[in-house]
Amino acid sequence: MSFWAGRRVLVTGGAGFLGSHVVERLATAGCTSVFVVRSREYDLTHEAEVERLFQEHPAEVVIHLAGLVGGIGANAAYPADFFYRNAMMGILMLHHAWRAGARKFVAAAAGCGYPEHAPQPLRETSLWDGFPQAESAPYSLAKRMLHIQSQAYGRQYGFVSVLGVPGNLYGPHDNFDLERAHVVPALVRKFVEAVDEERPEVGVWGTGSPTRDFVYAADVAEGLLRATEVYDRPELVNLSTGVETSVREVVERLREVTGFRGQIVWDAARPDGQAHRCMDVSKAERELGWRARTPLREGLARTVAWYRARQTQTAGR
Repeated sequence: MSFWAGRRVLVTGGAGFLGSHVVERLATAGCTSVFVVRSREYDLTHEAEVERLFQEHPAEVVIHLAGLVGGIGANAAYPADFFYRNAMMGILMLHHAWRAGARKFVAAAAGCGYPEHAPQPLRETSLWDGFPQAESAPYSLAKRMLHIQSQAYGRQYGFVSVLGVPGNLYGPHDNFDLERAHVVPALVRKFVEAVDEERPEVGVWGTGSPTRDFVYAADVAEGLLRATEVYDRPELVNLSTGVETSVREVVERLREVTGFRGQIVWDAARPDGQAHRCMDVSKAERELGWRARTPLREGLARTVAWYRARQTQTAGR
């Protein structure tokens, strides 16, 4: 029988980017009792709302993916919001999951929470060895607190919680708003619009030299479910590809996928962010039997196709 058969599962952020993929994978895995938390129904930064959530929807497994997320520009513009909302949601959700009798709490931590100057590839043991990148520190430090909280609740109460650390996520269901988007969805939108509107050029922030560990969101969703099934220690597990890819290479793959034939204009006055980031994924392979399966070009092609279909549906309304 499937691990998920008959289990009551609660997913925060289940209508969002990574959460949408998790909910899809839960259905595929045979989970028929999933409650997706909607922000319009429960404000997870307020304790009374979180208490009401667990009273109305008790669950055996809680997957916490809700959060305020965004790119460098959004983090720089709204640092207080990024810290407060993410810290409060994490603290309240883990505490009340334990208090309500959940058997396991699983959450997505932040890859940008690793120290800016930590040795590459990033290992789970490096998380507390320094300060993260300054631009995203309010967000990433708020997410770091989940690690301390999960360990504390494990020691004092024996509560089981697992924190998956994704690399740079991309894929369908992402946020393509240029004011808040991360690098891949922002580039996808720019290239698609440039092709559709026959623009002669695409402008890209920075120099293209920074590298990231880009990972397809559906792969990470599978990793989180696998961790839920087999892992029972309050530890971090990197969920990414272990492959370092430059922004410039992503741009070239998107040029191919979209058929854009114009010029790429690099705006070196814009911030690049951290110079390098790549994850050591040996722990996930060893202890979860999991590895990311989607090659970058294939994942980008799927993302472009999804975005085009979404734009067509929106235009047809």
